Amino acid sequence: MTQLIPEQPTQVRVTPSRGPRRLTTLSIGTTLAIILLLAALFAPWLAPFDPNIQHIEIRLMPPSAEHWLGTDGFGRDLLSRVIFGARPTLLLVSLILLLTIPFGLLVGISAGYLGGWVERILMRFTDIVLSLPSLVMALALVAILGPGLMNGALALAFTSWPPFARQARAETLALRRSDYLAAARMQGIGGFRLMFGHILPLCLPSAVVRAALSLGGIILSSAGLGFLGMGIQPPTAEWGSMVAEGSKVIFDQWWVAAAPGGAILFASLAFNLLGDGLRDKMDTRHGE
Repeated sequence: MTQLIPEQPTQVRVTPSRGPRRLTTLSIGTTLAIILLLAALFAPWLAPFDPNIQHIEIRLMPPSAEHWLGTDGFGRDLLSRVIFGARPTLLLVSLILLLTIPFGLLVGISAGYLGGWVERILMRFTDIVLSLPSLVMALALVAILGPGLMNGALALAFTSWPPFARQARAETLALRRSDYLAAARMQGIGGFRLMFGHILPLCLPSAVVRAALSLGGIILSSAGLGFLGMGIQPPTAEWGSMVAEGSKVIFDQWWVAAAPGGAILFASLAFNLLGDGLRDKMDTRHGE
């Protein structure tokens, strides 16, 4: 008699359907930063009026269909000046990052890899600069060098590099006795070639994240210089100086200060969200 074997049920693999893509901090921050960058690049085409032409007859006009954000004390269109104000702000931020990131990484990697008296001298100098109030030192340097875009970038860069140096030193100390660098030394690689050919690429991702996180503070510091008259000089549209102009009439014509203040808020929020998103993306300990 033949034994009947029960037929095994066929397993059907069901692929779960993907729902709508969830918004993340990185996507929101990237979108806002791209909007800011596009506004700066295409300012001559986006601005409805010339940002520097004065019309005294329409000074301090409230927001309307013709002037969406109103006009300032010289009758200039605030929307046009806010759009053009993104240009010097982003240029100043770019100059600061180009100065601070390479110098901070150089000091931190050199201190962590060489050690000894070199590390003590470099890190004590870093601690001294880090203990100084950044905006006060920037104001002092600008007062010595004179107001302007490049001088403002140099002044803010002088007090912005220590966090990059301390972070690079900590990562270099962790890598100095790693198997990766030991294998590189066995192949005859050492000195500056090891520092900047093998250690530097491993320190760059965290430096990029820190740079993105510090952009919001840099924008606020640059706006502070402009507010105090130490940044980019009029008639160039700059958000900090525009807030300073609007502060004189803030109780009666609030829009004169609110328009550039909102632009500063938008830029700081964009780069803070971008920095948080990059940190979550590059560091799995902060992942969701």
